[in-house]
Order: sequence, then structure tokens, then C-alpha cells
Amino acid sequence: MVKNSSRDLLYRQRPIVTAVLVDGGFYRRRARKLFGEKTPEDRAEEIAKYARRHISESRSSLYRIFYYDCPPSSKVLFHPLTQKQINLAKSEQYAWTNEFFEALTHKRKVALRRGEELETQRGYTLNAEKTKKICAGKVSVSDLGEKDFDLDIAQKGVDMRIGLDIATLAERGTVNQIVMISGDSDFVPAAKHARRSGIDFLLDPMWAQISKSLREHVDGIRQCVVAPPGNANDPLHVGNMGKHGGESRPEDDEEL
Repeated sequence: MVKNSSRDLLYRQRPIVTAVLVDGGFYRRRARKLFGEKTPEDRAEEIAKYARRHISESRSSLYRIFYYDCPPSSKVLFHPLTQKQINLAKSEQYAWTNEFFEALTHKRKVALRRGEELETQRGYTLNAEKTKKICAGKVSVSDLGEKDFDLDIAQKGVDMRIGLDIATLAERGTVNQIVMISGDSDFVPAAKHARRSGIDFLLDPMWAQISKSLREHVDGIRQCVVAPPGNANDPLHVGNMGKHGGESRPEDDEEL
């Protein structure tokens, strides 16, 4: 039997240090679907707990949780249905997002990475479902409500910050495992760079559909919540909050 080199032995014995990178816009959309609507503080606590599930699964040490998101837009936009100007800075979503960001900054080992303020080129647009029904003659304009319109917004600066942080972590050798919570194939080049640097790169798409290229260029897919409809039984689901005697996961009770 050929003896392993001391270098290989050292590599195997090296403790796993994990950085968890969270694409904020993606996470919040998936979390609403999987865990339900929550207050800003509860959502912030949920993120910290969910990220630590990956640490438990890897039996690793947490380096840091990096959360990437854009400040909410404060623009005044015209709504085509109500024919009124909407001040986004006075909306419930604007207040919720800022309170959520503030709550995140108080969580242990969580770094908030802000992109640029959310931008919109088209303002409010009719959602795809209603557009199809109007074209098919199934509904008329008089049947539409405000909730049938979505705010067409785009985040800026987030992808760049994620890519830079992945490159920095890889070059400095700070961690040897990265967990990316996202479903965006824009991160493929950064993932490939990390893997070439010897980092174990895992993806958590939270049961969202992902592209073939994204799946091919990561070291593994791992989701720390059961797929629907089983997600309703998760301790992080809003329907299970505050229940006594219910099943819990040990990593959910770690210091936040």
C-alpha cells in the first residue's frame, strides 16, 4: 500500500471552515414561500438559524454569514390602474425592509452587504398571469386590482459584491467551504474560481429551479428545508413558531 503524503494527510485533517453567502432578494422570495410571512425581526432570526443548519450538516465552523441585498427604492412612481403617484418611501415594504436590515446587523457573525438602491425602468407592470387572461379574453380591465400589478425592479451591485467576496475568500484561504444560497447562474464564474482554488462550493437553491450550467459548476446541491408540502412542518415555518413541545433542530438553538 502506498503511503499518503504528509500534505494529503494535513489536507484531510484540516478543520472545515464555512462561509455562507446569501442572495438576499432570492432568499426572501423563497422564504416567504417555504416559511410564510414574518416580521422583520423574525425573518432576520430565521436567516441566521437557516444558515447555521449548513454548518451543522458540514460539521464545520462558521466563518461568517454574508447577506447581500439592495436598499428599498424611495422613488415616487405612477400606478397605471389607480392613476395615482405612489411614494415608495411611505410603503409598508419600505419600512419592513429597513427594519429587517437593522435586525440583521445585530445578529452574531452576520455581515450585511448592501448594493445600490433598487431601480425600476418600467415602474408598475401587469403580472404575467393577468396579462395572459386579458389576451385570452377571460378578464377585462375592470376586473383588475392593484395586486395584479408588480413593481418591476432590478438590483444593482449585489452580483459584483458576491463575486468579489468569493474571490477574496478563495485567494486568502480564509475558508475551505462556501455555501451559496441562490438560484442565479450569474455566479457560475465565481463558483468555478473558488473550486479551482480548492474550495468546496455548495449551492442551496431552496427547491427553486436552477439552470443546468449552475448545477454543473458546483460541488454539490444541499437544501436545509424539506420540499413542499413537507416544509409546513419545519420549526422555522411561521405556523410552528411559539409551539411548545414541538420538534426542533439543535442547530436552530445556537447562539445568534
